[in-house]
Amino acid sequence: MWTILATLCGMGALLAGSAPGVSQHPSQPEQTPELTMLVGTYTSGTSQGIYSFRFNQETGSATSLSETPIGNPSYLVPSADGRYVYAVSEWGNERASVTAFAFNKEKGTFRKLNTQPTNGADPCFLTTNGKVVVAANYSGGSVSVFPINREGTLASLSLLQPFEGRGFDPQRQEKPHLHCVTFSPDGHYLFADDLGMDRIYRFDVTVTNQTQTSIVWNNSATEMLEPGSGPRHLTFAPNGKQAYLINELSGTVVAFNYANGRLQPIQTIAADTVQAKGSADIHISPDGAFLYASNRLKADGIAIFKINPTDGKLTKVGYQLTGIHPRNFILTPNGKFLLVACRDSQLIQVFNRDSQTGLLTDTRQNIQIDKPVCIKWVK
Repeated sequence: MWTILATLCGMGALLAGSAPGVSQHPSQPEQTPELTMLVGTYTSGTSQGIYSFRFNQETGSATSLSETPIGNPSYLVPSADGRYVYAVSEWGNERASVTAFAFNKEKGTFRKLNTQPTNGADPCFLTTNGKVVVAANYSGGSVSVFPINREGTLASLSLLQPFEGRGFDPQRQEKPHLHCVTFSPDGHYLFADDLGMDRIYRFDVTVTNQTQTSIVWNNSATEMLEPGSGPRHLTFAPNGKQAYLINELSGTVVAFNYANGRLQPIQTIAADTVQAKGSADIHISPDGAFLYASNRLKADGIAIFKINPTDGKLTKVGYQLTGIHPRNFILTPNGKFLLVACRDSQLIQVFNRDSQTGLLTDTRQNIQIDKPVCIKWVK
């Protein structure tokens, strides 16, 4: 089916890491070597949908397991217990939807349960708290919320929250463009990044009983970004005290102090230094020591930052070139590897991560797959 090729992505590294090591915090439990990996794709080429692999987080090797057909599953989210997988179908018309699958994480096989329309064009991001699945609709400029039934299926929409207006950039911010939805560490809030309006919206989350969750937009708690920033993805630090935002258009990372639903900016630092306007994804190493941010369109690669353990501020320590169009990437739970979905190189690159310096080294254990754009672990 899909083969693991020992080929280079075609681009060298600006900075090579020192001797590789395992960045496992002493307080973390021992990690299992074998992980189940999901890959979402765009299906305009040879890809058929979602693919599953077995990935060894000690050696960096991958073995193909299974696949399931679905159109443009550009973002996925598994349930906490790994029994279900939810996937967007990123279409700009009535086919825009979210599909629920039952998943066998040992065999890597999928069984379709049901599909619900998002009523918003181009859903591109999903999150779940186990009771609802929330989608960010890019072209629709809206957020869709679906309750999860006991059998893992999706109920019809409980909330469709549209937004209005236009932003600073007449080409890229002609209307709202929702790009990410993220629950706060305590689960009491949901944050939604609007690339088109330079805003982060906050929703208040109330779990009314064991099966129901109320999500309401709090208009008074909106965080405003610099005009033309284009906020894309938000991630929280493992300690829950900081959050970090990657801006697609300005190519900057904004660091926030976080407490009680409030994001307080403390720093802005460049991830993209060539003004490519294509910054994409952002993740923190499991030990909380380093932050990584991807850039596309020019000098495609990963910016590497060290996180100050005292105040959460960032210092840039390196830059790793990757294959073409690194839309999404992920770190292994033990922190040893960083995998990059290089959409236009038709492969996933596997990098070894130095736990002391944060720098990356290409293992040349590429996973060949057409238009990969999302990687997830199933626990």
